Amino acid sequence: MQHSALLNVMMKAARKTARQLNRDFGEVEKLQVSVKGPANFVTAADRKAEQTLREELMAARPGYSFVGEEGGRIDGPDQTHTWYVDPLDGTTNFLHGIPQFSISIGLEREGAIIAALVYNPVSDEMFVAEKGKGAFLNDQRLRVAGRRSLQDAVVACGLPHRGRGDLALFRSEFMAVQEQVAGLRRFGSAALDLAFVAAGRFDIYWERNLQSWDMAAGILLVREAGGYISDCDGTDAMFLKGHIVAGNEALQKELLAILKRTGAAG
Repeated sequence: MQHSALLNVMMKAARKTARQLNRDFGEVEKLQVSVKGPANFVTAADRKAEQTLREELMAARPGYSFVGEEGGRIDGPDQTHTWYVDPLDGTTNFLHGIPQFSISIGLEREGAIIAALVYNPVSDEMFVAEKGKGAFLNDQRLRVAGRRSLQDAVVACGLPHRGRGDLALFRSEFMAVQEQVAGLRRFGSAALDLAFVAAGRFDIYWERNLQSWDMAAGILLVREAGGYISDCDGTDAMFLKGHIVAGNEALQKELLAILKRTGAAG
């Protein structure tokens, strides 16, 4: 299929960064046997990946602002456009040699995400979307799953880890959801979880304590695949609140109701 000039810029940046990450991932797998482990190496790989993405994107669109996980916000002269970039979403997976991580790039124009890319360098699966033009995986059109019953649904979620998140709230939500669905999954990359919802692999996904760069690309992918997405309160303040619920219209609505009941009971 023909990609726009904008998506070509994003794809070129992602593939260049992916070559670095694949080389580094091979080294990480070798480092697993060391006593110190590969943590410092992975931190350096993460920063290097973001630098590559920033250089590529800003060379192509020099006036745009840039928000990255490692370097924070860099304001450009064009205040209407902002890149949201996670160079290595799924760092813990990467650190442990688990091939479930991604490069995530979202472009915001005047408050709306207009272009998105999520790329797993190991599987070579590239999810892309542009506003009003649909979502695609390696040129194949995507649609969210059509299941209408929670008892048939496979649901992805996040798990609060040490020092982050409301563990008690999550346990309540987890138990309430677990009783009604076919299965729960935790894969470790929010961007890929959202891409999998867009591809119909997951029926629903929810997570709290996320950042804008975790969600930006995935939000557009899900919407362009015909899905519904909101924060856990049912509004459009995902970036502000840091939580998200995604799925088809029926199941997303049902999961929101469960989360609201659980929160009220707590």
